[in-house]
Amino acid sequence: MRRRLRRDDSGFTLLELLVVIAILGLLIGLVAPAVLRQLGNARVSVAKQSIERIGSILDMYKLDVGSYPTTDQGLQALVEQPSGVTTWNGPYVKGKVPVDPWNRPYTYRDPSDRAGHDFDLCSAGPSGTGGDSQICNP
Repeated sequence: MRRRLRRDDSGFTLLELLVVIAILGLLIGLVAPAVLRQLGNARVSVAKQSIERIGSILDMYKLDVGSYPTTDQGLQALVEQPSGVTTWNGPYVKGKVPVDPWNRPYTYRDPSDRAGHDFDLCSAGPSGTGGDSQICNP
């Protein structure tokens, strides 16, 4: 009697592995752009919320001092007492001056260049160049 050699069928074939890899590649190709788009939208949302929060802190500064920090004093006035300001009740922000979600400093101007605003507090946005992608206080 001849002995038949049994083949071990417990593994995967090369074709099965290639099909799984192709399906994973398609899923990643379809899902990754949507995830990256959501990440970009989340940073814009965080920038808007941070600008509103810093605007509220600037309002508290104005209540204590009587005016917003000058452009020269900038947001540093929220961390360290500016010279010549006696009614400063800070620090209003712990640590260092806040930066936007892209790790760039906010642009602060007092008085505002825009009509109907006391000050300008802006992030250059995702591109870092400002323009249409610039995010400013409402």
